[in-house]
Amino acid sequence: MRAFGLLVLTGLVLCGCSREAAAPRGSGRDAGEVRMPRITVTGDDSVNAALNWQPPAVVLTREGIPEARRRASEALAAGRLYAGADDAIPLYLAIRRLEPDDAATRRGLDQALDRLLERGEQVVKTAEDRDEDAREAAEIAAVARAIDPDDEAVLAYLSRVDEIEQLTRLNLASERALNLGRLGEQGGGALAGFREVLKWKPGQARALQGIAAVESALIRRAEDVAQAGDFETAKVWLDHAGKVRSNAPTVADARQRVEAIRTVRIAGLRESGVQDLQSPLGLKAAREKLAEVLRIAPPGDPVAADFRQRIELATHYGLFRPGQAFTDALGNGGRGPEMVIVPHGGFLMGADENELGAADAEKPAHYVRFDRGFAMARNAVTVGEFRRFVQATQYRPRATRRGHSIVYDERSGNFVRRSGVDWQSDYSGMPARADMPVLHVSVYDAEAYADWLAKQTGHGYRLPSEAEFEYALRAGVQGRYPWGNGVPPTRVENLTGGNDTSPSGRHWNNAFVGYGDGYWGPAPVASFPPNAWGLHDLGGNTSEWVADCWHASYRRAPADGAAWFNPGCRSRVVRGGSWASAPVQARAAWRSSSDSDMTNARVGFRVVRGI
Repeated sequence: MRAFGLLVLTGLVLCGCSREAAAPRGSGRDAGEVRMPRITVTGDDSVNAALNWQPPAVVLTREGIPEARRRASEALAAGRLYAGADDAIPLYLAIRRLEPDDAATRRGLDQALDRLLERGEQVVKTAEDRDEDAREAAEIAAVARAIDPDDEAVLAYLSRVDEIEQLTRLNLASERALNLGRLGEQGGGALAGFREVLKWKPGQARALQGIAAVESALIRRAEDVAQAGDFETAKVWLDHAGKVRSNAPTVADARQRVEAIRTVRIAGLRESGVQDLQSPLGLKAAREKLAEVLRIAPPGDPVAADFRQRIELATHYGLFRPGQAFTDALGNGGRGPEMVIVPHGGFLMGADENELGAADAEKPAHYVRFDRGFAMARNAVTVGEFRRFVQATQYRPRATRRGHSIVYDERSGNFVRRSGVDWQSDYSGMPARADMPVLHVSVYDAEAYADWLAKQTGHGYRLPSEAEFEYALRAGVQGRYPWGNGVPPTRVENLTGGNDTSPSGRHWNNAFVGYGDGYWGPAPVASFPPNAWGLHDLGGNTSEWVADCWHASYRRAPADGAAWFNPGCRSRVVRGGSWASAPVQARAAWRSSSDSDMTNARVGFRVVRGI
């Protein structure tokens, strides 16, 4: 009965596995845990009667034995062994019950048993991988045990079938756990069951396939959560998958696929965010997408860095970039003045407490910050540009209506009032070239030009605030002069230089010693190199109107760079040195108060616009 006990074990395997798979959470064992059961051998046939083969019923009398023997021999020859009542083994067993010592019957049963075991050996080879072959092998085992339970060949076969059934049932239990999603990545589950099979029989194909299926399921989980944007969890699942089989190329490939999913998702969010940035109202949506990109992107991801930079630029510059130059189309044809994007940032505005030549009106020095960049005209407005405005609007500037302005008189070397001088005149009252900075304009004339540009372009053109002017003038240089400290570099600006000479040979009484720029009077715009931000003539050539009303100091001045304007004020601010300014007036912090109606040969203007 030893072989029978081994066969009974297979039934206990199933029961044991079922109980393990159903173990509740908190019981100290994974709910999907699958283990090889403890072996229990018993000779009690009642434990699992299904494992005892019952031959088909054969009605036989002693008189029918010769005929039954003949039919059994024919069935044996035909290979019909045990399925029906007219097959070899049921007939021989029926004869043996009537004649237990019959030699012919014993030989026939021995031959049938040999044929049966031959068939058993064939199906055993594939029984571990094919459930139908495993069932047939078990059935053959039961039939063989019914013939001769003590035969050594039968015992050996029963032992093999018993092992196969145990492995098969464990594989089945592991496959059920796999199908239920109890993979066992943290112990137990399908993975533990398949590994237990491989401990018993290394290299078993079905268990190896199960191991690979567990790995594939873990990879699928990783890819599913990656598609949902959860790349941290995807990494966890891939790490689990990487522990299933050492150095499996499938896991390496999966990592590449997950990274590809991440890359595509990041690129898609970036592209969508860039589209959002085309609208002034899209910045919030773009920032939300950037937050998602930064959540899923690996450190140092170049696409994420580019997207962050684009949002940073959009925050401070809209659709522009610092240093970018552009012109706006005018509604009546042509283009407006060339504009340059001034970078956002901050600076210390005004004069230091101990600055040589500083006035109280330039103090206290105070920090001003621009959270957003702005566009400033590269050059002062020219005579040609102002003429286009006058012709388009029939506007009559202040000096034209008044009939006079202040010019430089070469004979006396002084500034004098002269009739017939207006915006079309140069510093001496002669007709001005189109590329010269426009002079003899009041602050109201400058504002009228800016308003016309705004209507023509649909953008917010205006005069610069005093803070914007000084910020752009300094261009990142915090010194006494726009170029820093000390004497001016060669041809840095059109300034009063000791080497400058008037048409009649005059020289400046108060000038930068040893400096000469080749001009007495204003130069055509852009005759001198631009500053670090690409802007010409902010520190020389002509002084310029700004939008601010005059205040005697900077106490309570705006810290955001906005114009400090009081409606109805009559005194406005002029900033920047000119061709006829004393050196102390060429300082970066210098400012002057002028009546709003004032026009002369030293003051022009330029425009800015918001972005």
